[in-house]
Amino acid sequence: MAGLGTFDFSEFQKFGDDLKAMERAWPKFLKECTEELANRLLAKAVLRTPVRDGDLRRGWTISQINMTSTGAEIEVFNSVLYAAYVEYGHRQTIGRFVPAIGKRLKVGWVEGQFMLTLSTQELERELPAIVERRLERFITRYLGR
Repeated sequence: MAGLGTFDFSEFQKFGDDLKAMERAWPKFLKECTEELANRLLAKAVLRTPVRDGDLRRGWTISQINMTSTGAEIEVFNSVLYAAYVEYGHRQTIGRFVPAIGKRLKVGWVEGQFMLTLSTQELERELPAIVERRLERFITRYLGR
């Protein structure tokens, strides 16, 4: 079967090179995406945090990113000692005098504010759209599609 012509493989070679470049850039993309999501979560939690003296609000922080074999991990947390009590609620002794507020306690249970819990739920609803936009930009950068 002679004379079938020639075939130009240059586009396949370029596509393969682009895929290799994407593979090399993937860890950086994953890290940037994870950091953006952590910062969004932090911002939401800070806004939901009640303010008395500002310590609780200033206590929010983000850990260093940890790249694992399955992806990336990062923690958003509050290092203030009483943060968990404000987050989830707490018991208290009715009638006890609290000098810091200058009053006696009137209720046995204080409801939690769920600053991080509600912020996490909200971000989880927004997550598909955020990641999809970033992923589309990433693919377009390398494949031009």
